[in-house]
Amino acid sequence: MLKAARAGDAPAVRAALDRGARVEARDAKRRTPLLLAATGDHIEAAEALVEAGADPDALDWRHDTPWLVTGVTGSVKMARVLAAAEPDYTLVNRYGGTSLIPASERGHADYVREVLTNPDIRIDVDHVNSLGWTALLEAVILGDGGRNHQRVVELLLDAGADPGLADKKGVTARQHAEDRGFTALARLLPAHG
Repeated sequence: MLKAARAGDAPAVRAALDRGARVEARDAKRRTPLLLAATGDHIEAAEALVEAGADPDALDWRHDTPWLVTGVTGSVKMARVLAAAEPDYTLVNRYGGTSLIPASERGHADYVREVLTNPDIRIDVDHVNSLGWTALLEAVILGDGGRNHQRVVELLLDAGADPGLADKKGVTARQHAEDRGFTALARLLPAHG
């Protein structure tokens, strides 16, 4: 089951399920078949596992879940598959962040739009992780200032993200953008502030 899910072999996943394989089997790193499928963006394998009742909230050794991984991969299709399994959107990764935070950091604009506009997905746009950063701060601090990160910032602001929330040192997203020379991002922030 684990090998089939990791490879994205949906027919083999279904065959394993038909033979009675455990849908919540774990590998040495406590990853479930659904987490392996989500990590590899194997949509059909994930669909089969969700249909079989796989847990979208199953934590592995790094405190990842199938849902949380979608923020890293930025897969809109996988987010939709897993949303059908009704994950707990308040669960956080090892850095204390929801899936929206790594997606914003990586500039996954399509994913950010999906998470913020899908009525079945409810994520706090101003959630603060253990570093003291929101998705908006991560998009600026860890982003490259390019078009994808600009779009992420626009989406976050349109969804009500507070541009006045500062990091642990009292520095706002706008100040970070200015310090990094991200003129286009800096221009976006006061317009929404």
